[in-house]
Amino acid sequence: MLKVNNINVYYGAIHAIKGVSLEVKEGAIVTLIGANGAGKSTILKTISGLLRPKTGEIIYEGNKLNTMEAQEIVRSGVCQVPEGRRVFANMSVLENLELGAFLRKDKAQIKEDMEKVFEKFPRLKERISQLAGTLSGGEQQMLAIGRAMMSRPRLMLLDEPSMGLAPLLVKEIFSIIKEINQSGTTILLVEQNAHMALSIANYAYVLETGKIVLEGPAKELAESEQVKKAYLGG
Repeated sequence: MLKVNNINVYYGAIHAIKGVSLEVKEGAIVTLIGANGAGKSTILKTISGLLRPKTGEIIYEGNKLNTMEAQEIVRSGVCQVPEGRRVFANMSVLENLELGAFLRKDKAQIKEDMEKVFEKFPRLKERISQLAGTLSGGEQQMLAIGRAMMSRPRLMLLDEPSMGLAPLLVKEIFSIIKEINQSGTTILLVEQNAHMALSIANYAYVLETGKIVLEGPAKELAESEQVKKAYLGG
């Protein structure tokens, strides 16, 4: 579904991503784990068109994403849930969700999808007219995921969904990510909580200082001594 072929990404003179290749198969949850500053978010931003690779290419369903504008990438079925939620703080929950569907014209389906979001996140329905900036961290994360669902993505890019959340909420968010995947959305998950990420993913890549140093089925990586030492506190 998605193939990242040997991309190199720079921030000015800084070589942030060094020859990274990865693949996301349709229907899978693929996770990218690594320490803070390893370049995980940079890869997601490059896939979603917010950054451009200097060399290499990104192919999604046969189309070259690295030559497309960000809104075209969303229209083609790829949507990112950014790190730190990035909800529109001065707009209501409802307005945030409506913005998720801004490229769509199918009003009846939009209404249907809104109901699906409220089924997954009943708390958002209770706070439908509340300003997004007044929600708790967990509710804002739910809103950010709900907003992405409104674009009907076939591939969802999740950037650090557990960041700053209480352990109980982390469990809830991860079980919702699993549900979204089971209902047909492919997921590429960037996460510092390697333990949780590996517990729900099918396949995993380990990123260190802009390079992939390890990859394999998530269950195998969770058992690997190298990964246990570096990321699972083992």
